[in-house]
Amino acid sequence: MYTAGLPDPNSSQPDTTTAASADTTTAIDDPLNNPYTSLNAICHELSDLQDLATRGAWKSILDKVGHARSLNLLTKPHEHLTYLTFNVLALTKLRRPVDANQELETLLDGEDFNTPQFHYQNYPNHYPNMKGNFVPFALRWLHAYLPYSLAQRMKSLDRLYTLIDFIRSKKLKVSTNPSKDLWKRREILVLNTIISHHLSQKDFKLCLGLLNELIGICGDDDPNVLSKLGYVKMQYGDVEGAKKAFSTVEGMIGSESEVGLRNLVSRSKALMYIVEKDYVSAVREYEECIERDGMDMVAMNNKALCLMYSRDLSDAIKVLENALERVPTVALNESLVVNLCSMYELAYVNHADIKKTLNNWIARVAPDDFDSSCTRT
Repeated sequence: MYTAGLPDPNSSQPDTTTAASADTTTAIDDPLNNPYTSLNAICHELSDLQDLATRGAWKSILDKVGHARSLNLLTKPHEHLTYLTFNVLALTKLRRPVDANQELETLLDGEDFNTPQFHYQNYPNHYPNMKGNFVPFALRWLHAYLPYSLAQRMKSLDRLYTLIDFIRSKKLKVSTNPSKDLWKRREILVLNTIISHHLSQKDFKLCLGLLNELIGICGDDDPNVLSKLGYVKMQYGDVEGAKKAFSTVEGMIGSESEVGLRNLVSRSKALMYIVEKDYVSAVREYEECIERDGMDMVAMNNKALCLMYSRDLSDAIKVLENALERVPTVALNESLVVNLCSMYELAYVNHADIKKTLNNWIARVAPDDFDSSCTRT
């Protein structure tokens, strides 16, 4: 089957772009992780798209992809798919899931990513002596994630579980350590996505089972996974189980432990204090985090909330305003801004004017995908 947007596999069109070395017979699973060429050799100015994505310039990505398509700069099937991946990601980030989904539906036309149109060997003129599937992993992940943005939670979960099966089948087939590590990282990513979906629905038992799977993959000495396990147990009401998990992580601290691990432990301690409504002790833990790492936004945000719960609105507002002023690129996220606006509403009669000023500042400095409606102006 020939899909619009991909070159005809029977076309004799000459190769006008540089791609993966034509004499390699290695199956390349993901053009974004091609070990044989530079990024710009794989696709036209691909590194520019990656730079724009890093800066959150999603509107510019849409413009760049549209420009490349209109000038017929993309001549190989994998180039079309790689640019489509960036386009779908940009549409998703800009909260246009319907448009993003339409791109994918048009591409797949009721099929899946395993059909011949997505294999190198189906385009011998473009990829002589090459075999394998050239669908970027990021596109598979977006295909699984998008239904959730369209309020189709079960469809998203079905696709995520299918993606996990796909990843595990790949892990069994690869032989080199770099490839195994790559598929392991992808498995961890998708499992964490599934856990987040279930956690949002308070499916705590499922989360605990999946976290045990995650521990089996990452090992029982991964502090981040164990901390997440403690958090879920705390949500589930198993306070003692949460304390045990957090205590295990604390036991990993050594004399030369990184700041990240120390802050992880302090934030876990603070959560336990919050459960006990000991906000003063929680604030102390968060202050230690901030002293060690001045860009720990989780600690800053939670410190402000604890101050608010302690009825110290003035200091709570100062904490968040100082964070936005000092490190706007790190601090500017919807959760922090929602909390700040809630504090404004509690503290000031003229909160509408103050929030409008904040909204104007956000419009100047925020990335394209920031949801300015969180200021409730």
